[in-house]
Amino acid sequence: MSLLEFPRGFGMYARQNLSALLTILFLIFTLFLTVGICTDLKVLVRLSDGQITEETLEADSERDVITVEFKQGDGTLITVLADFKRHVKIFRALVLGEPERGQTQYQALCFITHLDPREFIPTESMARLRQKNSHVVRSADESRGPEQLSMDVAVNLTQAWQLSAHIRNVCGEAQQAYTSQADVTRWTGRGLQRSMFEVQPSDPDVPTPPACSVATGLWEPCLCSYRLSLEWYPCLLKYCRGRGPSPYKCGIRSCSKSFRFSFHTPHRQLCLWDEEA
Repeated sequence: MSLLEFPRGFGMYARQNLSALLTILFLIFTLFLTVGICTDLKVLVRLSDGQITEETLEADSERDVITVEFKQGDGTLITVLADFKRHVKIFRALVLGEPERGQTQYQALCFITHLDPREFIPTESMARLRQKNSHVVRSADESRGPEQLSMDVAVNLTQAWQLSAHIRNVCGEAQQAYTSQADVTRWTGRGLQRSMFEVQPSDPDVPTPPACSVATGLWEPCLCSYRLSLEWYPCLLKYCRGRGPSPYKCGIRSCSKSFRFSFHTPHRQLCLWDEEA
């Protein structure tokens, strides 16, 4: 038998195996589509101080989660996670410390609020976003806010999985996570245990502490204020009319929104950024 010959019946055998291989590949491709899409989009965004940052938007359609992450001009890493399944929004700020003033390398702040699904475009739409010009610096079409939030309740992180499975991962580096009494009322009305929440300060006989911006001692308890801004995020879908009777999705509208969180801290040392507030 020549080296270029094939055994008798090889052609039929090869065709059968090729057909089986194509069937397997099709099933894998179909499975990939059904388990969901997880993509990220990197966008250049201009911050309120004029600096430019790279913002990463990640959409996981299987878990129905959107994450927005970027660095502020001072190096603070901001993460905002929207959990559409549980209607929970998680904010995390990794604030760089001042070692010369006795602070650690960074301080993790974590705030948890109710999510209105209309704040962002749907996860499936976010996962399909693409940009034509990646070098363009984006500015929001619409400004929303600002929003003042009194975060006067501490959340027990060991029980926070009842609220959202993502809290532990996002807030794991924070010493404490905070929410508001209005959201606690909403969540306990949904059946969550009130024991996972604790009003701050916990002792009702303790007078309300002063704002950290006017507190005197470094180790004095005070009310800290922290502000963060989302300068660009997809908030609405745009619809256009074609030749057919129904409009079709043809783009997005972007928004910006700022948040100011007020919360109790046991020491002014943990809120040095609030000195000039």
